[in-house]
Amino acid sequence: MDDRFGIGQPVRRKEDVRFLTGRGRYTDDISMPGEAHLAILRSPHSHARIVSLNVEPARGAPGVIAVLTGHDADTDGIGLFPVQVEVPPRAGTPPLYCPPRRILQTDAVRFVGDPVVAVIAETRVQAEDALELVEIEYEILPSVTETGRALDPDATVIWPERGSNLCVEWSNGRDEMTEQAFAKAAYVARVDLIQNRVVGNPMEPRVAIGVFNKDEDRYELTSPTQGVFRVRDPMAKFIFKVPPEKVRVVSPDTGGGFGLRSKCFVESGLVLWAAKRVGRPVKWRSGRSETMVADPHGRDHVTKAEMAFDANGKALGMRTHTLAAMGAYLQDFGPRIPTVAGARIAGTVYDLQAVNLRVSCVFTNTVPTDAYRGAGRPEIAYTLERLFDVAAAHFGVGRDEIRRRNYIPQDRMPYTNCVGNVLDSGDFEGTQVIALKLADWEGFPARKAEAKKRGKLRGIGLGYFIEASGGAPTEWARLSMQRNGRARLTVGTFSHGQGHETAFAQIVHSRLGIPFEDVELIQGDSLVVEHGNGTGGSRSSQMGGVATLRASDAVVAKARRIAAHLLEAAAADVELDAGRFRVTGTDLTVTWRQVIEAASDPARLPEGETPGLDEKILYKRDTECNFPNGCHVAEVEIDPETGKLEVVAYACVDDVGNVINPMLVHGQSHGGIAQGLGQAVLEQAAYDAESGQLLSATFMDYAMPRASDLPDLKVDFHVVPTPVNELGVKGAGEGGACGAPPAIISAACDALGVAHIDMPLTAEKVWRVVNGMR
Repeated sequence: MDDRFGIGQPVRRKEDVRFLTGRGRYTDDISMPGEAHLAILRSPHSHARIVSLNVEPARGAPGVIAVLTGHDADTDGIGLFPVQVEVPPRAGTPPLYCPPRRILQTDAVRFVGDPVVAVIAETRVQAEDALELVEIEYEILPSVTETGRALDPDATVIWPERGSNLCVEWSNGRDEMTEQAFAKAAYVARVDLIQNRVVGNPMEPRVAIGVFNKDEDRYELTSPTQGVFRVRDPMAKFIFKVPPEKVRVVSPDTGGGFGLRSKCFVESGLVLWAAKRVGRPVKWRSGRSETMVADPHGRDHVTKAEMAFDANGKALGMRTHTLAAMGAYLQDFGPRIPTVAGARIAGTVYDLQAVNLRVSCVFTNTVPTDAYRGAGRPEIAYTLERLFDVAAAHFGVGRDEIRRRNYIPQDRMPYTNCVGNVLDSGDFEGTQVIALKLADWEGFPARKAEAKKRGKLRGIGLGYFIEASGGAPTEWARLSMQRNGRARLTVGTFSHGQGHETAFAQIVHSRLGIPFEDVELIQGDSLVVEHGNGTGGSRSSQMGGVATLRASDAVVAKARRIAAHLLEAAAADVELDAGRFRVTGTDLTVTWRQVIEAASDPARLPEGETPGLDEKILYKRDTECNFPNGCHVAEVEIDPETGKLEVVAYACVDDVGNVINPMLVHGQSHGGIAQGLGQAVLEQAAYDAESGQLLSATFMDYAMPRASDLPDLKVDFHVVPTPVNELGVKGAGEGGACGAPPAIISAACDALGVAHIDMPLTAEKVWRVVNGMR
């Protein structure tokens, strides 16, 4: 077998040949026969009552086929868009409130971008022109867009039937234990911090094509997702109220996801509903500014945090209270992200049991929030890392030392954390040692002095994170050997940039010994894929990878029995060696092609065997998740005259367990770091406090990270395999987004000589701090 393509090898992505030569097939590349186009009239106000609505002028516009309103949706029985999680309320507080979210609003609008009218026309331009003819009278109402003010007594209540802007208040408990820890404290570190609101902005904006298949009485959606069943099932159950088999979802090549793709979107429902109404395929494509108000946002928390320490710098307990913005409505998983999802790693990598987290999920007149790369875990890690930096300054010890005193020792692994999750593996202090060496932590004073000669302020910082990866606990794979000797692998995960076509082929190649290029990946069609939970939460290698491994092993086991029959030997005496089945200790062999041929002929099969080499596996994980982790170190330089901050060096060491393909994992690390740097330094979805207008709805105002914003990234691994799956793999997709913000903010505070500064580190914000120091 050619080991260049096996597990652990840095194999180049096979899919990139297709993408780089222009042969990718994205949703907007697809045009259905007779396709019409849909455009959406969205609210220009953050909060207003709809006094009157007249769509008749739009109906008479050139090319217009239909104009749809929420009243039409009521007539057709279109359902409400629900939250798909339950978050238990803190004792003595009311249960989670899910406001009614209609497909098109009829009574009021509650954020800039709230959909009101849909126009279907022969062309996109005609549909957009017709929107201008819709007559709407609004009564503008007060709004609240500042998360920290959502529960103020004078704040506008968005949902009067709720009585306040509180969606749910959650806590992990341990109040009494935490209070006892604080009562014994020699010192309490405190920090107030903001998790800035960000927008995912995948390279490919969202697109949706709806078809109603009359012959099958089935809705058919083509759209980029992170897993087709995540879209199909709620769309069928809640929106169209049909059995799941009456909705088909197909996802072709997809350009990025970051957690926002696999949602039950209004726009997806609109094209399906419209297609049935007009009897034609209907396409909607988001423009970039529309993306800013149509896609879920991420983060947006205001947190007060405290950590209790003994006299030696050992952490005794932590308590936090967070206001987490939900937006005006609840997205699929919105309230779970800052509560249950993030809390799975409460305490992160530190020996800390007395932890009380309290989260108030609040409604604001903003775009709804949901998962964004890391989904709650970056926020938790950031909070702890800021507290440890503050404590290090108080105790007069290095930021590396304060962490060293508090890491969970390796000899106490596995370790049950403060919310009952078992951290199955990890060497946190060892990972920090490797990271500090990679970053040349000891050599920093010389670099700082050299920068000072150039008039620059230089700082270094570190951040440690741990992830809870794995997502849903089941995954499906099917491996079928074809008559031409190729293997067709069908999976329930979904690659939207991760490189599954390569990594999964490496697993099959390692198990079967067939050429790497002879493995074909099938994904993204709910009529072909039988089960699956898609890709999100860094789950694909540990879930789809293990399912692929087990399906491969099942195929090999059956093939060995058939080979043994052909070779007139016992199956136990047959081994698979370099792609051939051999009777151990002899030169008697058969090839895969011969076994496949025999498998297709019932007359040549052993007694009791069914024809074909086609095995399906539904893998069920028996743990809550597993725990990739890493230590990130950043260096920044600041120009005190302008406040401009530059990240000039970056090193990280991640423990992702065994590595299937180092090149792919490095790519995931680079992307996560870029997004983490974006949040730390550049990105901010900003709303005007008075009008509620989104001020950053274009790339002129929303600062995306560019290649020039990143230094050369030094990335390495500290491999500590997880014992909870056969591959020994952990997740790898979200570490950079978890590790970069605390490391960069730590470095900025070091350069500025301050305890804390909030993200993003804009030049104006930094300049104001510098001048305050003078």
